Amino acid sequence: MTERTVTLAHLSDLHFGRDADLDQIDALEALIPSLQPDAVVISGDISQRARHGELQAARRFTMSMRRAAPTLVIPGNHDVEWWRSPFGILGTARRYRKYRLYFGTDLTPTLELPGAVLASVLTSHGVAFGSMTWNLNDMAVKGHLPDAEAGRVTRILAQAPPDAVRVVVMHHNLLRGAISGRMGLARWSRAQELLKQTGAELVLCGHDHQEGCGQVENAFVVGTAGTHTDRCRGDRASAWNLVSIDASSINIQHYRWDSGAKQFLPSDLERFARRPRA
Repeated sequence: MTERTVTLAHLSDLHFGRDADLDQIDALEALIPSLQPDAVVISGDISQRARHGELQAARRFTMSMRRAAPTLVIPGNHDVEWWRSPFGILGTARRYRKYRLYFGTDLTPTLELPGAVLASVLTSHGVAFGSMTWNLNDMAVKGHLPDAEAGRVTRILAQAPPDAVRVVVMHHNLLRGAISGRMGLARWSRAQELLKQTGAELVLCGHDHQEGCGQVENAFVVGTAGTHTDRCRGDRASAWNLVSIDASSINIQHYRWDSGAKQFLPSDLERFARRPRA
């Protein structure tokens, strides 16, 4: 296990466009560099409707994060133009064309740091057969984790140094939302089994608009970041997560928005013991 502490600033669901809270964006740009994280993770839904202006604003924010630390960003369901190819009838490339224009061709980037490897998986496919459920309200909202994606990440993490912490980044929430009661993925139990096989110790996600953390059968820790809009579950304050990983534990501290002071303040902290690698 790593003998150094690895610190990750984990954000999600900024929704640049109509719903983004610009006071929060300004506060993030001021606060995160001062915390000196080893990396910044933005786990999707950077835009509201994948419009050019929204993605341009998201790119500018991402570039400001990259000046503070290496930054990994992935698309969420709001960043997918699924209507250009529902069910993939015209191929899958059309769905991500605009996102790739601003964030590059790689939808599943990997970030290697001293003491950590972060590998991302694509769960945001829009209206796709694998994401369908019997609830029509889930259309274009739910995601799914293809077996091939899990296999690709398993191979990446297998090559990580023995003492590196292995992190998977995805958009859709892997644990049931405490208020919504919803899972982000169709076939979520299958996804959890696939992620167990990757060797990941930590999965970072978003989508549910409520911060949280927990474990999947003591196999790995899950950290869920909130949203930076006024669409938080239960009228809660927005929150993002500062994750620190040392030789013995994974620590997730929520930073909550104080609307009066217009700043994020450190709040509750959850600690999870790391298991020795075989």
